[in-house]
Amino acid sequence: MRALLKHWPWTALAASLVILAIAHGFETFGRLAPCELCLKERQVYWLAAFVGLVGGLAALRAPRARLWTCILLALIFLGGAVLAGYHAGVEWKFWPGPESCTGSHIRITAADMQRLLNGGAMHIPRCDKPAFVFLGLSMAGWNAVISFILAVVSVVAGRFVYRRAEF
Repeated sequence: MRALLKHWPWTALAASLVILAIAHGFETFGRLAPCELCLKERQVYWLAAFVGLVGGLAALRAPRARLWTCILLALIFLGGAVLAGYHAGVEWKFWPGPESCTGSHIRITAADMQRLLNGGAMHIPRCDKPAFVFLGLSMAGWNAVISFILAVVSVVAGRFVYRRAEF
């Protein structure tokens, strides 16, 4: 456990890439097209992966960077939890979602028209309809839980680094 906390930037990088791979797997193999909010939630993990990589490399030369990386990762993952929680709330109809992905504003590309003309179905994912539910939570709900856990672990890792005064 200490190694995980000490090297949290690298672990956060790996966790972010695994989560992105899982999301891509659901899209590719499960044929679950992401909605607009799903794609924004993925951006959080791309940012966390970048910060984990840069922070991990910086910590090799300046150990103090590990603490600041943990703090920044905590804020990024907390923001991801808020965004995913907002998306889950849209799915549960607690509040309205953005007009661009709740069906009131639809963008159709030339590729969509060609697919439609060739007899294919056109499916535009909506943010207010969960594509997949497991144990009572949608993918957005699970993302909120996972992002919150990663934020908490980032704080714990930051405290661990700070208490060990490894800088």
